[in-house]
Amino acid sequence: MKPIAFMKGRFVAAAVSGVLLLVTLISLSTQQLNWGLDFTGGTLIELNYEQSADLSAIRQTVSDAGFEGALVVSFGTDRDVLVRLPINYSDAEGNRMVEVLQGATDQSVVLQRMEFVGPQVGEELREQGGLAMLLALGLVLIYVGFRFQIKFAMGAVVALAHDVLIILGFFSITRLEFDLSVLAAILAVIGYSLNDTIVVSDRIRENFRKLRKMTPLQMIDVSLNETLGRTLVTSLTTMLVLTSLAVVGGDMIFGFAVALLVGVTVGTYSSIYVASTSLLALGVTKEDLAIPVREGEDQDSIVP
Repeated sequence: MKPIAFMKGRFVAAAVSGVLLLVTLISLSTQQLNWGLDFTGGTLIELNYEQSADLSAIRQTVSDAGFEGALVVSFGTDRDVLVRLPINYSDAEGNRMVEVLQGATDQSVVLQRMEFVGPQVGEELREQGGLAMLLALGLVLIYVGFRFQIKFAMGAVVALAHDVLIILGFFSITRLEFDLSVLAAILAVIGYSLNDTIVVSDRIRENFRKLRKMTPLQMIDVSLNETLGRTLVTSLTTMLVLTSLAVVGGDMIFGFAVALLVGVTVGTYSSIYVASTSLLALGVTKEDLAIPVREGEDQDSIVP
């Protein structure tokens, strides 16, 4: 199979990334994210039905009773139901909703718990979630800089920041609910994308030390082709699992699965183009990765 000249398309890829990031920033600045109950506050109600609960009928009953913005999902077994009410509903209205649901069915409906999350708690979660992502990027910068070289570290952080912003932009544009499970998915994407970037970076470092007559651009192309099979197999198998979760996993983990699907897709792309293009833009050279040698020793005679 003829090697793919990835870096020939780096300017097109940079333009695509630029457009995606621009759309993301515009969407985030104009309509922000559709924050879930975890971040905005509200009432959380857990119910247990005597028999299997009909979620469609429950949603219709809740809607007919005037509870706008309520989220009804299965929780645990098919007899457990979780209802989330927005911040503008009080505990008394939550109790009224429970009475409405109990009166709408012949089977026994038991209130397991009712919790209120205040807006202050939601604001703190937003701040802590943002700090968690910044901390993760900072630790990545330190680790990759120590493990490889500072130019590789900067390229990895640029790629990870690119992935995180694209996921945020996707949720902002589609208006899918952004809750703690989505935040957890973003942190997982940082780890996944970093792993892929580390594999590519390691191969680039090895080739810089072995293939001394090639230019940095040619070296990166060779390295990307050598790791392409591993990258595609890992990404495709992961996406198959995530697609199954998104389709049949239920509303509770839908946002989590979708965030990971977007993240794995974008992360695979950024490992190939964003991180590698950043290396070229930063002017990586063979000297950056040269193995230290003793005086009088031939660099070419050293086996990496």
